[in-house]
Amino acid sequence: MTKKNAINPEIMRHSFSHVMAVAILELWPTVKFAIGPAIDNGFYYDIDFGNIKIGEDDLRKIEAEMKKIIDADLKFEHSELKIDEAIAREKKINQVYKEELAADLRSEGENEVSYYKLGNFEDLCRGPHVESSGELPIDAFKLNKIAGAYWRGDENNKMLTRIYGVAFTTKSELDKYLDMLEEAEKRDHRKLGKELDLFCFSELVGPGLPLYTPKGMAIIDELKKHIEQVCRNYGFEKVMTPHFAKISLYEISGHAKKFGDELFHVRSDRGHEFVMKPVQCPHQTQIYASRNRSYRDLPIRYMESERQYRAEKSGEVGGLSRVYAITVEDGHTFCRPDQVKEEIVGMVNIIKDFYSALGLWGNHWVSLSVRDYDHPEKYIGESEDWDLCEKMLQQVSDEMGLNAKRCEGEAALYGPKLDFMFRDAMGKEIQIPTVQVDFATPKKFNLFYTDKDGLEKHPVMVHRAI
Repeated sequence: MTKKNAINPEIMRHSFSHVMAVAILELWPTVKFAIGPAIDNGFYYDIDFGNIKIGEDDLRKIEAEMKKIIDADLKFEHSELKIDEAIAREKKINQVYKEELAADLRSEGENEVSYYKLGNFEDLCRGPHVESSGELPIDAFKLNKIAGAYWRGDENNKMLTRIYGVAFTTKSELDKYLDMLEEAEKRDHRKLGKELDLFCFSELVGPGLPLYTPKGMAIIDELKKHIEQVCRNYGFEKVMTPHFAKISLYEISGHAKKFGDELFHVRSDRGHEFVMKPVQCPHQTQIYASRNRSYRDLPIRYMESERQYRAEKSGEVGGLSRVYAITVEDGHTFCRPDQVKEEIVGMVNIIKDFYSALGLWGNHWVSLSVRDYDHPEKYIGESEDWDLCEKMLQQVSDEMGLNAKRCEGEAALYGPKLDFMFRDAMGKEIQIPTVQVDFATPKKFNLFYTDKDGLEKHPVMVHRAI
């Protein structure tokens, strides 16, 4: 058997997904394969089983077959194939998803594609993999979940079966991770919500629309009181805006184009046509615009704890993690350019104060989310404004010790941002609060203040969401 040297975790997990595919093909020779990537702590493969029903008991069968393949120490054999030959090959063996992937690669200008062969299974795959199956730790993996997944994430496509596995370099790492999952399941919010009578769902109301009980509302009220007090400590004042507006508001802001089919449209028989608000910021611009402003009035700070609405894909809605209506403590500052940095610092401190009180601060990292420099058409605003915004956020990160990691392509529509990433009880990483700098929106809505020189100038808008 191949001697097990130090192994790259991502390559190892990708190789496990390939071994799982070989095992499944041994057990069910008629299946069709889609994609099988490595992910955090493990791997998965999306598979079309046709009329075959797969359950939790089958995971142990697949695991046993995988261990046989690892024991056999089979070589991963790499080869290249001309793109047209690859399409013809996949068509001949009726692997329709691989055929579609190969056709996509051809449309992107690829002339050749990569294959990896293990045993009787040859897979269209970029790799890389370990040299042989015997390098994989036979006692440090486990198949742990079956789920449904639409092909290419599109609910109009066929629902495939996604089989998840976890894999580590040692058995002790695997055992530690499985123990963590067991403990985390006790803290699953869906389980606690039912046991503690905090919230429920109704088929008559609809999925993604939670109903909060008196006990649930007691928690929500306390959270709202706390965050509002924290915000008031930094000069924010409470406002209220309607839950819907004419679509022209979001066309001006750019959100109508950005969210597209995620918008909820509301119509009446009397000719009313509105859109449920996907964000609060365009509404709050209209409060600012309702009267003349002087440089002495700035900064003006608004806060609003209200619902925002997104028409999420039905297959992605679940529990309180992904819903159609989510309450956000959404705040916006309108300020002069010389005040921007101080406002960013204040908002970061709001986030620190609030999440420290919940015991979450410290279990996080910060993303400095900047433009995709190769595709400026995805954003609104002027390049020099973006340069200035990104520079200021970097300065705040440096001066406050945030150690923000620069992430290209993660910026908002109108500006760069600081995203604060936390881990939940299941170990899943989630972006919760954010601070965003925006020179573009005030210009789009023709917002002005009169400066000390008597000239009208656009304010800067700094967003934060908690």
